[in-house]
Amino acid sequence: MRCVVFGATGYIGGRLVPELLAAGHSVRLMVRTPSKLDGVPWRDDVEIVTGDVTDAAAVTAALENQEILYYLVHSLIQRDFVDIDRRAARIVASAAATAGLSRIVYLGGIIPQGEQLSPHLSSRAEVGEILLGSGVPTVEFRAAVIIGSGSASFEMLRYLSERLPAMITPRWVHNRIQPIAIRDVLYYLTHAGALGPEVNRSFDIGGPDVLTYLDMLRRYAVIAKLPRRAVVPVPVLTPWLSAQWVNLVTPVPRAIAVPLIESLVHEVVCGDHDIADHIPDPPDGLTGFERAVELALARIRDFDVPTRWSDADTPGAPSDPLPSDPDWSGGSLYQDVRERHTDADPATVWQVIESIGGEHGWYSFPLAWSVRGWIDRVAGGAGLRRGRRDPHRLRAGEALDWWRVEHIERPRLLRLRAEMRVPGDAWLELSAEPDAGGGTMYRQRAIFEPRGLSGHAYWKAISPFHQIVFGGMVRNITGAAEATERQGGS
Repeated sequence: MRCVVFGATGYIGGRLVPELLAAGHSVRLMVRTPSKLDGVPWRDDVEIVTGDVTDAAAVTAALENQEILYYLVHSLIQRDFVDIDRRAARIVASAAATAGLSRIVYLGGIIPQGEQLSPHLSSRAEVGEILLGSGVPTVEFRAAVIIGSGSASFEMLRYLSERLPAMITPRWVHNRIQPIAIRDVLYYLTHAGALGPEVNRSFDIGGPDVLTYLDMLRRYAVIAKLPRRAVVPVPVLTPWLSAQWVNLVTPVPRAIAVPLIESLVHEVVCGDHDIADHIPDPPDGLTGFERAVELALARIRDFDVPTRWSDADTPGAPSDPLPSDPDWSGGSLYQDVRERHTDADPATVWQVIESIGGEHGWYSFPLAWSVRGWIDRVAGGAGLRRGRRDPHRLRAGEALDWWRVEHIERPRLLRLRAEMRVPGDAWLELSAEPDAGGGTMYRQRAIFEPRGLSGHAYWKAISPFHQIVFGGMVRNITGAAEATERQGGS
């Protein structure tokens, strides 16, 4: 079938695309930033068009001559996400009907009946209603917590379990949840395109286990071979306060933690298993919680995490490419440029460059980076906890601590775009070029485009520390490359 996917750069979409290709379908993607797909292995097997779901003309062009639409878009971490998602759903529903699509497939959340819904769940339900009323046969899958390497829900569970031997837990951790493994979500999505035109409804999907969040924390600890976690329940910790704690303890930022926890305030359990009347259970059965956790941890250990929740852009982060023109019209452009010759060969220097961040750190003044990361987390930013998807290899569009990989030209140039909370836009470039006299010329460039008076004041305030931070990076990166060569030759 001819499938078009909206949301292919997200956690679910990035895993669905190769499944659709493996099933023999042709796949078109509509994405806002095509360069984010430059590093994925299936890049040359799909058709890519540039556009946004709130642009009616772009949506119409993307749906032309297609059969199945996978709608995996939501604006969860934007302040006005309810209005944005409503407007986008209406545009997509109208364009799909006009294009004569045979089916829309949408992934939403389980909706508790008879309860006051959180804005997040209410918005997901509204989007489902709009698509179901489009006149195009639509299937809406409703899932609760998705267990898979790199999912926001799994990362929250993982870090809470691993970092806190004792926890003060709110009342909502005793609510029942029916988690589902990412492999089963993808199974349902890939089979949805074959449903008959008479199927126009929502389906709850979940795994075989119904647990409380507390059960999930304790079972995770057993699977990960952690000591038993001590839990002290309290009735007063609100979802908002819980989200602040999650923001500080886990890589999941407050903007995502709030709606996730607001959803868990309800019991999210499948109301039925009607989906089995249309799509049989997977041949090996639905994946249990323990098995789903084991599979996720195995992927993490093997550095085989194809997508992560952090693949989505952070709100407020710059979306335009680096202003490289000296006469760029944005006004003042501050730079800190440093170069250093090293006898290490370019390939070795590049190896160090591409491995930067995450557990490897930033090669200068670790305390300063750590403190700045904590300040960013408290302010609701990304902080340093997003880490790396893979310890040695990067790809365009992925998160790297509080940076986003904007461009990678292997084995020469790495450009990172800042997603920390700063009064302006910032980039960091690291490059390695063969030196005319042998060895390598390592070059490092920090760029800052200030926003208003506070932006200018910010750059001037931190300038005295550049020699320590950026100067240290130059020395330590080249030193690490030289040490690597010495070890290789010994």
